[in-house]
Amino acid sequence: MAVPRLRPKAAATLARGAVIPAHPLALTPERRIDERRQRALTRYYLDAGAGGIAVGVHTTQFEIRDPEHALFEPVLALAAEEMDARAGDDIVRIAGVAGGTAQAVAEAELARGLGYDAVLVSPRVAGADERALLERARAVGEVLPVVGFYLQTAIGGPVLDREFWREFASIPAVVAVKAAPFDRYRTLELVRGVAASGRADEIALYTGNDDAIVADLLSEFHVDSPTGPRTLRFVGGLLGQWAVGTRAAVGLLERAQRAMGGDAEAYRELGLVASDMVDVNQAVFDPGNDFHGVIAGVHEMLRQQGLLDGIWCLDPAEGLSPGQSEEIERVRRAYPALNDDAFIAENLEAWLA
Repeated sequence: MAVPRLRPKAAATLARGAVIPAHPLALTPERRIDERRQRALTRYYLDAGAGGIAVGVHTTQFEIRDPEHALFEPVLALAAEEMDARAGDDIVRIAGVAGGTAQAVAEAELARGLGYDAVLVSPRVAGADERALLERARAVGEVLPVVGFYLQTAIGGPVLDREFWREFASIPAVVAVKAAPFDRYRTLELVRGVAASGRADEIALYTGNDDAIVADLLSEFHVDSPTGPRTLRFVGGLLGQWAVGTRAAVGLLERAQRAMGGDAEAYRELGLVASDMVDVNQAVFDPGNDFHGVIAGVHEMLRQQGLLDGIWCLDPAEGLSPGQSEEIERVRRAYPALNDDAFIAENLEAWLA
């Protein structure tokens, strides 16, 4: 069977490096999809300059797949409609897939039918060992190109070693890997595994380490490969953090690209903003409470900016931690260059139309 390929312009975007926000879920107080605001979010990301959008991922809430909600297909379809209407062929359309092999393959087939370019495979599968995760990735890779995902253990991700990532990257359908273990040692193991596969030139590395965005984008990894020493780096980010402040994120990635090209001023600017970005992330992602408010925190930032009407999640137990709303308001005021407030205010009416 032929290996699925990305559309050429989307492939070029992915390889060059892009801001890819992880799309949230807009709900009504009754926990039904708020179609108007769901579309507004997609329009925001596209107009902000995102190079791709990831839908059906952790930030979209895994519960969209539960039978009582049955929102996986409607949510993917809404985003696809907006991308069809407003985006060019260079936008990378990524759908998250979850569950065991049969479920993940079925979700990939649905995504393919809706025009998605690739699938992000969640490693959070009950009872699955590394061998089962690899076999599932191979099966999904017969449907669409695959983006790997190292999910942090705090929200259910497994610990995956260098050999796993070497085998994973050896799968011909794998086109990118998102590193989000929130751990520098594990991030390095992932990079070493990709290098050891011999396919590093074919696989784009994306940071998902929301607590180390700038550090990842400015890092060079000196690693061994089958052809000798190599230097690898992250070319972009696929992030829940970039579901907020997306236009600012586009500017941040552009500065990182200039800095890695030798622009000393861009490098200095990023050094100044790195800790500010971490401060924003701690407010939004709630690490002080074991990430309890991670999804609700993204919602709260968007609610304060007017894009969402509330912070409702499909799981009623999901919500903000005490003081988290105030923390989000604090970082919005402290770092206006990172929050998109003015850009959103200028365009909100049009996005909600």
